[in-house]
Amino acid sequence: MTRLSRTTSAFLFTLVVVALTLTACGSSSDSKDVVEGEPVELGELQYNVVFSRFLNSDDNEDSAYLVGQPEAPPGFAYFGVFLEVQNQSEEPQTLADSLTITDADHQTFEAIPSESLYALPFGGEVESQEQIPILDSTPQQGPIEGSVAIFKLPDSASENRPLILSIPGPDGPATVTLDL
Repeated sequence: MTRLSRTTSAFLFTLVVVALTLTACGSSSDSKDVVEGEPVELGELQYNVVFSRFLNSDDNEDSAYLVGQPEAPPGFAYFGVFLEVQNQSEEPQTLADSLTITDADHQTFEAIPSESLYALPFGGEVESQEQIPILDSTPQQGPIEGSVAIFKLPDSASENRPLILSIPGPDGPATVTLDL
């Protein structure tokens, strides 16, 4: 094989590999087990955990997420999971009524009610072709651009990773491994 033929063959091989890689990037998975930052389809709604972290009531930003919450008791901390939810159907859809987090010790914690303007409206409706948070709303314009679900976790939860968020859906729950 001549040097030109090898160069041409190598170039064509590289071109095919790049094309296949780019094609794969556009594909979506039907998996109900994802990591933070990957959307998951549940019925007609697409949930995406955009960020999660422990919240500090002494921080100006975090105090807005924790409106109406008492000081966390000793040995506990508040944890926020920030989500975007898309409804791409032609009909209004209902959000999950609750979310849970399970740690590596199989302890389960349920989201707590919140009075914050940033709160995820559990059980609320997402209009056709709309999203939560609603465009131009306080949570959508906020620093994280997501609606928050708040959990009260024991301090040991940060050591008992991974933390797994469970989102109920019509075809069974989805799980999201949270990035701590």
